[in-house]
Amino acid sequence: MIDNKDRIEFTREMKSNYKILFPNMADIHFRILQKVFLNYGYDIELLTTADSGIIEEGLKYVHNDTCYPALLTIGQLLTALKSGKYDVNRTAVMMSQTGGGCRASNYIHLLRKALKNSGMGQVPVISVNVAGLEKNSGFKINLPVIRRAIAALAYGDLLMLLNNQTKPYEVRKGESFANTLKWVDFISDRFANGRAFSQRELKGYFSRIVKSYADIEVNVTPKVKVGIVGEIYVKYSALANNGLEDFLASEGCEVMVPGLLGFAFYCLMNNIEDINLYGGSPAKKAALEALLKYLTKFETCLIDAVRAEPRFTAPASAAELRELADPVIGRGCKMGEGWLLTAEIMELISHGYENVICAQPFGCLPNHIVGKGMIRKIRSLHPEANIVPIDYDPGATRVNQENRIKLMLAVARENLKSGEDGIKIAVFSPDYDKKAVKNS
Repeated sequence: MIDNKDRIEFTREMKSNYKILFPNMADIHFRILQKVFLNYGYDIELLTTADSGIIEEGLKYVHNDTCYPALLTIGQLLTALKSGKYDVNRTAVMMSQTGGGCRASNYIHLLRKALKNSGMGQVPVISVNVAGLEKNSGFKINLPVIRRAIAALAYGDLLMLLNNQTKPYEVRKGESFANTLKWVDFISDRFANGRAFSQRELKGYFSRIVKSYADIEVNVTPKVKVGIVGEIYVKYSALANNGLEDFLASEGCEVMVPGLLGFAFYCLMNNIEDINLYGGSPAKKAALEALLKYLTKFETCLIDAVRAEPRFTAPASAAELRELADPVIGRGCKMGEGWLLTAEIMELISHGYENVICAQPFGCLPNHIVGKGMIRKIRSLHPEANIVPIDYDPGATRVNQENRIKLMLAVARENLKSGEDGIKIAVFSPDYDKKAVKNS
Protein backbone atom coordinates (compact mmCIF):
# COMPACT_ATOMS: atom_id res chain seq x y z
CA MET A 1 0.00 0.00 0.00
CA ILE A 2 1.25 3.51 -0.83
CA ASP A 3 1.75 5.70 2.21
CA ASN A 4 -0.10 9.04 2.12
CA LYS A 5 3.16 10.95 2.61
CA ASP A 6 4.27 9.69 -0.80
CA ARG A 7 1.11 10.62 -2.63
CA ILE A 8 1.20 12.94 -5.64
CA GLU A 9 -0.67 16.14 -4.80
CA PHE A 10 -2.92 17.83 -7.35
CA THR A 11 -1.44 21.33 -7.27
CA ARG A 12 -2.70 24.78 -8.30
CA GLU A 13 -0.45 24.65 -11.37
CA MET A 14 -2.04 21.37 -12.45
CA LYS A 15 -5.54 22.86 -12.44
CA SER A 16 -4.80 24.87 -15.60
CA ASN A 17 -3.27 22.10 -17.72
CA TYR A 18 -4.46 18.72 -16.36
CA LYS A 19 -7.51 16.74 -17.40
CA ILE A 20 -9.38 15.03 -14.54
CA LEU A 21 -11.15 11.71 -15.10
CA PHE A 22 -13.84 10.40 -12.79
CA PRO A 23 -16.04 7.27 -12.89
CA ASN A 24 -19.75 7.53 -13.58
CA MET A 25 -22.34 6.32 -11.09
CA ALA A 26 -25.75 8.04 -11.20
CA ASP A 27 -25.85 9.15 -14.82
CA ILE A 28 -28.26 12.11 -14.62
CA HIS A 29 -26.79 13.51 -11.40
CA PHE A 30 -23.19 13.17 -12.55
CA ARG A 31 -23.88 14.92 -15.87
CA ILE A 32 -24.91 17.99 -13.86
CA LEU A 33 -22.06 17.62 -11.33
CA GLN A 34 -19.58 17.47 -14.21
CA LYS A 35 -20.82 20.87 -15.39
CA VAL A 36 -20.44 22.27 -11.86
CA PHE A 37 -16.72 21.42 -11.86
CA LEU A 38 -16.26 22.60 -15.46
CA ASN A 39 -17.70 25.96 -14.44
CA TYR A 40 -15.03 26.22 -11.73
CA GLY A 41 -12.20 25.81 -14.20
CA TYR A 42 -11.54 22.07 -13.91
CA ASP A 43 -11.08 20.18 -17.20
CA ILE A 44 -13.11 17.23 -16.04
CA GLU A 45 -14.40 14.22 -17.99
CA LEU A 46 -17.05 11.74 -16.90
CA LEU A 47 -16.20 8.18 -17.92
CA THR A 48 -19.21 6.35 -19.33
CA THR A 49 -17.48 3.27 -20.79
CA ALA A 50 -19.11 -0.04 -19.86
CA ASP A 51 -17.36 -2.82 -21.77
CA SER A 52 -16.34 -6.14 -20.22
CA GLY A 53 -12.64 -5.26 -20.52
CA ILE A 54 -13.05 -2.95 -17.54
CA ILE A 55 -13.60 -5.95 -15.25
CA GLU A 56 -10.55 -7.73 -16.65
CA GLU A 57 -8.43 -4.61 -16.19
CA GLY A 58 -9.62 -4.23 -12.61
CA LEU A 59 -8.81 -7.86 -11.82
CA LYS A 60 -5.19 -7.29 -12.81
CA TYR A 61 -4.66 -4.85 -9.96
CA VAL A 62 -7.48 -5.42 -7.45
CA HIS A 63 -7.96 -8.73 -5.62
CA ASN A 64 -11.07 -10.66 -6.59
CA ASP A 65 -12.26 -10.60 -2.96
CA THR A 66 -12.12 -6.81 -2.81
CA CYS A 67 -15.41 -4.96 -3.08
CA TYR A 68 -16.81 -5.09 -6.62
CA PRO A 69 -17.32 -1.28 -6.92
CA ALA A 70 -13.60 -0.78 -6.19
CA LEU A 71 -12.65 -3.26 -8.89
CA LEU A 72 -14.95 -1.58 -11.44
CA THR A 73 -14.06 2.05 -10.75
CA ILE A 74 -10.33 1.32 -10.69
CA GLY A 75 -10.66 -0.83 -13.81
CA GLN A 76 -12.57 1.93 -15.60
CA LEU A 77 -9.96 4.57 -14.73
CA LEU A 78 -7.00 2.36 -15.71
CA THR A 79 -8.69 1.36 -18.97
CA ALA A 80 -9.11 5.02 -19.85
CA LEU A 81 -5.52 5.91 -18.96
CA LYS A 82 -4.18 3.02 -21.05
CA SER A 83 -6.41 3.83 -24.04
CA GLY A 84 -3.93 6.31 -25.53
CA LYS A 85 -6.60 9.01 -25.53
CA TYR A 86 -4.99 10.89 -22.64
CA ASP A 87 -1.53 12.18 -21.82
CA VAL A 88 -0.85 10.33 -18.56
CA ASN A 89 1.64 13.04 -17.59
CA ARG A 90 -1.14 15.64 -17.80
CA THR A 91 -4.04 13.61 -16.40
CA ALA A 92 -5.39 13.19 -12.87
CA VAL A 93 -8.11 10.87 -11.58
CA MET A 94 -10.80 11.59 -9.02
CA MET A 95 -12.64 9.39 -6.54
CA SER A 96 -14.97 10.07 -3.60
CA GLN A 97 -14.33 9.09 0.01
CA THR A 98 -17.04 8.98 2.66
CA GLY A 99 -14.78 8.38 5.64
CA GLY A 100 -17.13 5.75 7.04
CA GLY A 101 -16.51 2.18 8.15
CA CYS A 102 -17.05 0.73 4.67
CA ARG A 103 -14.16 -0.46 2.51
CA ALA A 104 -15.11 2.40 0.17
CA SER A 105 -12.96 4.74 2.23
CA ASN A 106 -9.92 2.71 1.14
CA TYR A 107 -10.64 2.62 -2.60
CA ILE A 108 -8.46 5.64 -3.13
CA HIS A 109 -5.42 3.86 -1.65
CA LEU A 110 -6.12 0.80 -3.80
CA LEU A 111 -6.26 3.10 -6.81
CA ARG A 112 -2.85 4.62 -6.01
CA LYS A 113 -1.37 1.17 -5.61
CA ALA A 114 -2.88 0.07 -8.95
CA LEU A 115 -1.49 3.15 -10.71
CA LYS A 116 1.97 2.52 -9.30
CA ASN A 117 1.90 -1.17 -10.26
CA SER A 118 0.78 -0.34 -13.79
CA GLY A 119 3.63 2.13 -14.28
CA MET A 120 1.50 5.27 -13.91
CA GLY A 121 2.38 6.28 -10.37
CA GLN A 122 2.84 9.88 -11.49
CA VAL A 123 -0.93 10.31 -11.99
CA PRO A 124 -2.39 12.38 -9.12
CA VAL A 125 -5.42 10.94 -7.31
CA ILE A 126 -7.91 13.52 -6.03
CA SER A 127 -10.04 12.59 -3.03
CA VAL A 128 -13.49 14.19 -3.09
CA ASN A 129 -14.60 14.39 0.52
CA VAL A 130 -15.99 16.83 3.06
CA ALA A 131 -14.43 15.05 6.04
CA GLY A 132 -10.93 16.53 5.65
CA LEU A 133 -9.42 13.12 4.82
CA GLU A 134 -7.12 14.50 2.13
CA LYS A 135 -6.47 17.95 0.72
CA ASN A 136 -5.07 19.17 -2.59
CA SER A 137 -4.02 22.77 -3.17
CA GLY A 138 -5.37 22.61 -6.74
CA PHE A 139 -8.78 21.16 -5.87
CA LYS A 140 -11.05 22.84 -3.35
CA ILE A 141 -14.49 21.86 -2.09
CA ASN A 142 -15.64 25.29 -0.89
CA LEU A 143 -19.08 26.63 0.04
CA PRO A 144 -20.07 27.77 -3.50
CA VAL A 145 -19.16 24.33 -4.88
CA ILE A 146 -21.08 22.58 -2.08
CA ARG A 147 -24.18 24.73 -2.72
CA ARG A 148 -24.17 23.88 -6.41
CA ALA A 149 -23.40 20.22 -5.75
CA ILE A 150 -26.37 19.91 -3.36
CA ALA A 151 -28.60 21.61 -5.92
CA ALA A 152 -27.26 19.23 -8.58
CA LEU A 153 -28.25 16.24 -6.41
CA ALA A 154 -31.75 17.68 -5.93
CA TYR A 155 -32.23 18.36 -9.64
CA GLY A 156 -30.83 14.91 -10.44
CA ASP A 157 -33.22 13.24 -8.00
CA LEU A 158 -36.20 15.07 -9.48
CA LEU A 159 -35.27 14.35 -13.10
CA MET A 160 -34.56 10.68 -12.37
CA LEU A 161 -37.83 10.28 -10.48
CA LEU A 162 -39.99 11.90 -13.18
CA ASN A 163 -38.17 10.21 -16.06
CA ASN A 164 -38.70 6.78 -14.45
CA GLN A 165 -42.39 7.43 -13.84
CA THR A 166 -43.03 8.77 -17.37
CA LYS A 167 -40.81 6.64 -19.61
CA PRO A 168 -42.76 3.33 -19.34
CA TYR A 169 -45.99 5.00 -20.49
CA GLU A 170 -44.84 7.59 -23.05
CA VAL A 171 -46.62 7.49 -26.41
CA ARG A 172 -43.61 8.85 -28.33
CA LYS A 173 -40.67 6.65 -27.33
CA GLY A 174 -37.62 8.55 -26.14
CA GLU A 175 -39.49 11.76 -25.34
CA SER A 176 -39.04 11.49 -21.58
CA PHE A 177 -35.26 11.04 -21.68
CA ALA A 178 -34.92 13.78 -24.32
CA ASN A 179 -36.76 16.06 -21.89
CA THR A 180 -34.36 14.97 -19.15
CA LEU A 181 -31.28 15.86 -21.22
CA LYS A 182 -32.83 19.20 -22.12
CA TRP A 183 -33.19 20.06 -18.44
CA VAL A 184 -29.65 18.83 -17.64
CA ASP A 185 -28.28 21.34 -20.19
CA PHE A 186 -30.61 24.11 -19.01
CA ILE A 187 -29.69 23.70 -15.33
CA SER A 188 -25.98 23.46 -16.14
CA ASP A 189 -26.15 26.72 -18.10
CA ARG A 190 -27.90 28.45 -15.21
CA PHE A 191 -25.25 27.19 -12.78
CA ALA A 192 -22.56 28.66 -15.04
CA ASN A 193 -24.23 32.04 -14.59
CA GLY A 194 -24.51 31.72 -10.82
CA ARG A 195 -28.22 30.91 -10.85
CA ALA A 196 -30.73 28.10 -10.21
CA PHE A 197 -29.60 27.06 -6.73
CA SER A 198 -31.37 29.57 -4.46
CA GLN A 199 -34.55 28.32 -2.78
CA ARG A 200 -36.74 30.80 -4.69
CA GLU A 201 -35.31 29.79 -8.05
CA LEU A 202 -35.45 26.14 -7.09
CA LYS A 203 -39.20 26.27 -6.46
CA GLY A 204 -39.82 27.86 -9.83
CA TYR A 205 -37.62 25.49 -11.81
CA PHE A 206 -38.90 22.41 -9.97
CA SER A 207 -42.48 23.35 -10.87
CA ARG A 208 -41.52 23.88 -14.50
CA ILE A 209 -39.70 20.55 -14.62
CA VAL A 210 -42.69 18.68 -13.17
CA LYS A 211 -45.05 20.36 -15.66
CA SER A 212 -42.77 19.45 -18.58
CA TYR A 213 -43.08 15.75 -17.72
CA ALA A 214 -46.79 16.02 -17.00
CA ASP A 215 -47.25 17.48 -20.50
CA ILE A 216 -45.72 14.39 -22.14
CA GLU A 217 -48.47 12.29 -23.71
CA VAL A 218 -48.78 8.93 -21.97
CA ASN A 219 -50.84 5.78 -22.19
CA VAL A 220 -51.12 4.54 -18.61
CA THR A 221 -51.67 0.79 -18.45
CA PRO A 222 -51.14 -1.63 -15.53
CA LYS A 223 -47.44 -2.45 -15.20
CA VAL A 224 -45.30 -4.28 -12.69
CA LYS A 225 -43.68 -1.69 -10.42
CA VAL A 226 -40.15 -2.51 -9.30
CA GLY A 227 -37.96 -0.65 -6.82
CA ILE A 228 -34.17 -0.86 -6.77
CA VAL A 229 -32.15 -0.52 -3.56
CA GLY A 230 -28.70 -1.67 -2.50
CA GLU A 231 -25.09 -0.59 -2.18
CA ILE A 232 -24.92 2.94 -3.55
CA TYR A 233 -22.64 2.29 -6.56
CA VAL A 234 -24.26 -0.98 -7.65
CA LYS A 235 -27.74 0.52 -7.19
CA TYR A 236 -27.13 3.37 -9.63
CA SER A 237 -24.32 2.29 -11.97
CA ALA A 238 -25.34 0.50 -15.16
CA LEU A 239 -21.77 -0.78 -15.40
CA ALA A 240 -22.06 -2.42 -11.97
CA ASN A 241 -25.61 -3.80 -12.24
CA ASN A 242 -25.41 -4.93 -15.88
CA GLY A 243 -27.89 -2.34 -17.13
CA LEU A 244 -30.54 -3.35 -14.59
CA GLU A 245 -32.90 -0.45 -15.33
CA ASP A 246 -32.78 -1.11 -19.08
CA PHE A 247 -33.42 -4.80 -18.48
CA LEU A 248 -36.47 -4.04 -16.32
CA ALA A 249 -37.73 -1.63 -18.98
CA SER A 250 -37.40 -4.38 -21.59
CA GLU A 251 -39.54 -6.56 -19.32
CA GLY A 252 -42.28 -3.92 -19.34
CA CYS A 253 -41.75 -2.64 -15.78
CA GLU A 254 -41.94 0.78 -14.18
CA VAL A 255 -38.82 1.36 -12.08
CA MET A 256 -38.36 3.44 -8.94
CA VAL A 257 -34.83 4.22 -7.67
CA PRO A 258 -34.54 6.26 -4.44
CA GLY A 259 -32.58 9.50 -4.85
CA LEU A 260 -29.10 10.52 -3.78
CA LEU A 261 -30.34 13.23 -1.41
CA GLY A 262 -31.44 10.44 0.92
CA PHE A 263 -27.86 9.22 1.22
CA ALA A 264 -26.66 12.77 1.99
CA PHE A 265 -29.26 13.03 4.76
CA TYR A 266 -28.27 9.60 6.05
CA CYS A 267 -24.61 10.63 6.40
CA LEU A 268 -25.48 13.90 8.15
CA MET A 269 -27.96 12.28 10.52
CA ASN A 270 -25.44 9.62 11.50
CA ASN A 271 -22.77 12.21 12.30
CA ILE A 272 -25.19 14.21 14.44
CA GLU A 273 -26.35 11.04 16.21
CA ASP A 274 -22.72 10.10 16.97
CA ILE A 275 -22.15 13.45 18.67
CA ASN A 276 -25.38 13.05 20.65
CA LEU A 277 -24.36 9.58 21.84
CA TYR A 278 -20.62 9.87 22.30
CA GLY A 279 -19.92 13.58 22.57
CA GLY A 280 -18.02 15.83 20.23
CA SER A 281 -17.48 19.40 19.16
CA PRO A 282 -20.54 21.65 19.68
CA ALA A 283 -19.34 23.74 16.74
CA LYS A 284 -19.23 20.69 14.49
CA LYS A 285 -22.72 19.68 15.61
CA ALA A 286 -24.04 23.17 14.91
CA ALA A 287 -22.48 23.12 11.42
CA LEU A 288 -23.97 19.69 10.68
CA GLU A 289 -27.41 20.78 11.88
CA ALA A 290 -27.21 23.92 9.73
CA LEU A 291 -26.34 21.82 6.70
CA LEU A 292 -29.19 19.42 7.53
CA LYS A 293 -31.60 22.36 7.67
CA TYR A 294 -30.25 23.63 4.34
CA LEU A 295 -30.71 20.22 2.72
CA THR A 296 -34.25 20.01 4.08
CA LYS A 297 -35.21 23.14 2.13
CA PHE A 298 -34.21 21.43 -1.12
CA GLU A 299 -36.04 18.27 -0.11
CA THR A 300 -39.22 20.19 0.75
CA CYS A 301 -39.17 22.02 -2.58
CA LEU A 302 -38.80 18.72 -4.44
CA ILE A 303 -41.57 16.90 -2.58
CA ASP A 304 -44.00 19.83 -2.85
CA ALA A 305 -43.36 20.18 -6.60
CA VAL A 306 -44.02 16.48 -7.27
CA ARG A 307 -47.11 16.35 -5.04
CA ALA A 308 -48.62 19.23 -7.02
CA GLU A 309 -49.07 16.83 -9.95
CA PRO A 310 -51.31 13.88 -8.91
CA ARG A 311 -49.95 11.68 -11.69
CA PHE A 312 -46.56 11.34 -9.98
CA THR A 313 -45.50 9.63 -6.75
CA ALA A 314 -43.42 11.87 -4.48
CA PRO A 315 -40.59 10.47 -2.33
CA ALA A 316 -40.73 10.37 1.45
CA SER A 317 -38.77 12.92 3.45
CA ALA A 318 -35.58 11.90 5.26
CA ALA A 319 -37.37 12.18 8.61
CA GLU A 320 -40.16 9.91 7.36
CA LEU A 321 -37.62 7.44 5.98
CA ARG A 322 -35.94 7.06 9.35
CA GLU A 323 -39.29 6.47 11.04
CA LEU A 324 -40.23 3.86 8.42
CA ALA A 325 -37.09 1.90 9.31
CA ASP A 326 -37.59 2.06 13.09
CA PRO A 327 -39.83 -1.06 13.39
CA VAL A 328 -37.22 -3.11 11.52
CA ILE A 329 -33.70 -1.85 12.27
CA GLY A 330 -31.94 0.36 14.83
CA ARG A 331 -30.70 3.84 13.97
CA GLY A 332 -27.25 2.89 15.20
CA CYS A 333 -26.84 0.51 12.25
CA LYS A 334 -24.80 2.75 9.95
CA MET A 335 -22.14 0.67 8.22
CA GLY A 336 -22.47 0.69 4.47
CA GLU A 337 -25.97 1.98 3.62
CA GLY A 338 -27.09 1.01 7.12
CA TRP A 339 -30.65 1.76 8.19
CA LEU A 340 -31.17 3.78 4.99
CA LEU A 341 -31.28 0.68 2.79
CA THR A 342 -33.95 -0.92 4.96
CA ALA A 343 -35.84 2.39 5.08
CA GLU A 344 -35.84 2.63 1.29
CA ILE A 345 -37.36 -0.86 0.99
CA MET A 346 -40.10 0.16 3.45
CA GLU A 347 -40.70 3.39 1.52
CA LEU A 348 -40.97 1.60 -1.83
CA ILE A 349 -43.51 -0.86 -0.43
CA SER A 350 -45.57 2.00 1.04
CA HIS A 351 -45.69 3.66 -2.40
CA GLY A 352 -46.88 0.51 -4.18
CA TYR A 353 -43.47 -0.70 -5.39
CA GLU A 354 -43.67 -3.93 -3.41
CA ASN A 355 -41.43 -5.73 -5.91
CA VAL A 356 -37.90 -4.84 -4.79
CA ILE A 357 -34.48 -5.79 -6.12
CA CYS A 358 -31.65 -5.41 -3.60
CA ALA A 359 -28.47 -5.02 -5.68
CA GLN A 360 -25.40 -5.95 -3.64
CA PRO A 361 -21.69 -6.53 -4.26
CA PHE A 362 -21.00 -10.13 -3.30
CA GLY A 363 -19.27 -10.24 0.07
CA CYS A 364 -20.40 -6.74 1.11
CA LEU A 365 -21.10 -7.69 4.72
CA PRO A 366 -22.85 -4.45 5.85
CA ASN A 367 -25.31 -4.45 2.97
CA HIS A 368 -26.03 -8.17 3.22
CA ILE A 369 -27.08 -7.53 6.82
CA VAL A 370 -29.19 -4.41 6.21
CA GLY A 371 -30.56 -5.73 2.91
CA LYS A 372 -30.86 -9.52 2.72
CA GLY A 373 -30.85 -9.82 6.52
CA MET A 374 -33.93 -7.62 6.92
CA ILE A 375 -36.15 -9.39 4.36
CA ARG A 376 -37.79 -11.79 6.82
CA LYS A 377 -38.72 -8.99 9.23
CA ILE A 378 -40.00 -6.76 6.42
CA ARG A 379 -42.18 -9.58 5.08
CA SER A 380 -43.63 -10.15 8.54
CA LEU A 381 -44.81 -6.53 8.47
CA HIS A 382 -45.66 -6.46 4.75
CA PRO A 383 -46.71 -9.91 3.45
CA GLU A 384 -47.11 -8.38 -0.02
CA ALA A 385 -43.38 -7.62 -0.22
CA ASN A 386 -41.76 -9.44 -3.14
CA ILE A 387 -38.01 -8.94 -2.58
CA VAL A 388 -35.06 -10.56 -4.32
CA PRO A 389 -31.38 -9.91 -3.41
CA ILE A 390 -29.05 -10.04 -6.42
CA ASP A 391 -25.29 -10.38 -5.95
CA TYR A 392 -22.90 -8.69 -8.39
CA ASP A 393 -19.24 -9.65 -8.68
CA PRO A 394 -16.70 -10.60 -11.40
CA GLY A 395 -17.75 -14.26 -11.26
CA ALA A 396 -21.52 -13.70 -11.37
CA THR A 397 -23.04 -14.21 -14.80
CA ARG A 398 -25.59 -11.82 -16.22
CA VAL A 399 -27.78 -14.75 -17.28
CA ASN A 400 -28.07 -16.07 -13.72
CA GLN A 401 -28.82 -12.59 -12.36
CA GLU A 402 -31.52 -11.96 -14.95
CA ASN A 403 -33.04 -15.41 -14.45
CA ARG A 404 -33.47 -14.72 -10.73
CA ILE A 405 -35.05 -11.37 -11.56
CA LYS A 406 -37.38 -13.04 -14.08
CA LEU A 407 -38.57 -15.42 -11.37
CA MET A 408 -39.37 -12.45 -9.16
CA LEU A 409 -41.14 -10.70 -12.06
CA ALA A 410 -43.18 -13.83 -12.74
CA VAL A 411 -44.54 -13.62 -9.20
CA ALA A 412 -45.04 -9.87 -9.63
CA ARG A 413 -47.12 -10.42 -12.76
CA GLU A 414 -49.23 -12.99 -10.97
CA ASN A 415 -49.75 -10.52 -8.15
CA LEU A 416 -50.66 -7.76 -10.60
CA LYS A 417 -53.35 -9.98 -12.13
CA SER A 418 -54.39 -11.29 -8.71
CA GLY A 419 -54.80 -7.74 -7.45
CA GLU A 420 -57.25 -7.05 -10.25
CA ASP A 421 -59.12 -10.30 -9.59
CA GLY A 422 -58.97 -10.12 -5.78
CA ILE A 423 -56.81 -13.23 -5.43
CA LYS A 424 -54.27 -13.83 -2.65
CA ILE A 425 -50.80 -12.36 -3.20
CA ALA A 426 -47.79 -14.63 -3.79
CA VAL A 427 -44.23 -13.98 -2.60
CA PHE A 428 -40.95 -14.72 -4.37
CA SER A 429 -38.56 -17.25 -2.92
CA PRO A 430 -35.43 -18.78 -4.48
CA ASP A 431 -37.30 -22.10 -4.74
CA TYR A 432 -40.21 -20.60 -6.68
CA ASP A 433 -41.49 -22.96 -9.40
CA LYS A 434 -39.45 -22.30 -12.54
CA LYS A 435 -42.58 -22.85 -14.62
CA ALA A 436 -43.48 -19.29 -13.67
CA VAL A 437 -40.80 -17.97 -16.02
CA LYS A 438 -42.09 -20.07 -18.90
CA ASN A 439 -45.65 -18.95 -18.27
CA SER A 440 -44.83 -15.27 -17.70
